[in-house]
Amino acid sequence: MKEITPKEVETLLNDGKTLNIIDVRETDEVAAGKISGAVNIPLGLVEFRLNELDKSKEYIMVCRSGGRSGRASKFLESRGFDVINMTGGMLAWEGKQE
Repeated sequence: MKEITPKEVETLLNDGKTLNIIDVRETDEVAAGKISGAVNIPLGLVEFRLNELDKSKEYIMVCRSGGRSGRASKFLESRGFDVINMTGGMLAWEGKQE
């Protein structure tokens, strides 16, 4: 499983890169703040919303601490998606939130 640090994600966003970020936390967790532009698909719904994802794109998976996003990354990889897990999750995120 590929991994990326929160700082690397923040740098890419600050450099103007367009990233496909999926936040797999529950909606009440996301309501407290998320990375700008991230799409919320709670972990329990990922398998039911595969049709919303594009296998030609790379996705960065995010959760609170990196565990749920790691599980989501492994699941999506097994379905042929190109995914990267953000280590440390939102607990380690120091960038702007919306």
